[in-house]
Amino acid sequence: MTTSPLIGITVDSEEPGAYSNKPWFALRQNYCSAVAKAGGTVLMLPHDLAAAERYADVLDGLVVSGGNFDVDPALFGATQRHATVKTKDQRTAFEAAVTRAMLARDKAVLGICGGQQLLHVILGGTLVQHIPDAVPDALAHEQPNSRDEPGHTVAVAPGTLLHAIVGTDALPVNSAHHQAAAHDGDGIVINATAPDGVVEGIESVAYRFCLGVQWHPEYDISDGDAKIFRAFVSAAGPR
Repeated sequence: MTTSPLIGITVDSEEPGAYSNKPWFALRQNYCSAVAKAGGTVLMLPHDLAAAERYADVLDGLVVSGGNFDVDPALFGATQRHATVKTKDQRTAFEAAVTRAMLARDKAVLGICGGQQLLHVILGGTLVQHIPDAVPDALAHEQPNSRDEPGHTVAVAPGTLLHAIVGTDALPVNSAHHQAAAHDGDGIVINATAPDGVVEGIESVAYRFCLGVQWHPEYDISDGDAKIFRAFVSAAGPR
């Protein structure tokens, strides 16, 4: 009997209000449906730092999801913090621990939006803390239109894992971020860039499958988005 790869997806955390008068975890359904459509079985991961190693033992792959928050600049050695930065320290601590544990076991990791930024930091890179202040004539990376529509295109670098997956030199993507990976980090391959030069994707050849994309492929707005999830789940399967 063929077993579907077990894919962990990190969830977001919110303070009391709206859904519950107690703190609560949250995850958009399309993260789960994208993994399931690609052939994976989903396990949503609460922020239990003590369980990070145990999760890495049982999971076949990890999706580090996005959210409306930022990685603490202190984690990549910054001595100043932009006024727009807001953090969720418990979430970041757990996501960093489980990501490092998965990489140590050479298991498949996919970082999405903020998850890509955290992956970049874990691999040794730094972040642009606020694109509008750092990139002249920057695109609207917080796109005004719906997330299920493209906000701009990205150029996909030939010879990269991402290019091998999507099979094209350009992709339409949605955009919902004010920070970005910087052009740094030993061993980090930049696999996609926006027309304004902002980094939109990273990967590392040091691992079996280590890929980060700045956009949200779970919205499935192009053939490339579905291909990313299929390649990820396939890489998480039996060797």
